[in-house]
Amino acid sequence: MAMTVHCDIVSAERQLFSGLVEIVVASGAEGDLGIMPGHTPLLTRLKPGPVRVRKQNGEEEIFYVSGGFLEVQPKLVTVLADTAERAENMDEAEAERAKERAREALEGKNSEMDYSRAAATLAEAAAQLRTIEELKKKAKK
Repeated sequence: MAMTVHCDIVSAERQLFSGLVEIVVASGAEGDLGIMPGHTPLLTRLKPGPVRVRKQNGEEEIFYVSGGFLEVQPKLVTVLADTAERAENMDEAEAERAKERAREALEGKNSEMDYSRAAATLAEAAAQLRTIEELKKKAKK
């Protein structure tokens, strides 16, 4: 049996996952991270995007986080997300619409949104779509 570490994925609203995992893969502020049992303690910011966990039974789950922190302790990996949801619960069409609205705002076609908010919305929508693509890749396997 593979070595495991306990992982918790929580947002301000709720706990999404708690269990033993073989690996956690996330987009850190300095690049992608792969956390396995025995990893050095770490605290890093997370960029919006997918967080993948391979559970003790080998099954993989994918979550979307809009940002937050990842903390690694000797026996615990914690993802503290600003907002988070399971990838299978995400609406691809809504993410595409949000991306298009933000792109229009950046081009000056939509005066309801300021530039910095539009840029943040565009980055978040792109990260959501990246997460949905990860889920589609997993489904093809």
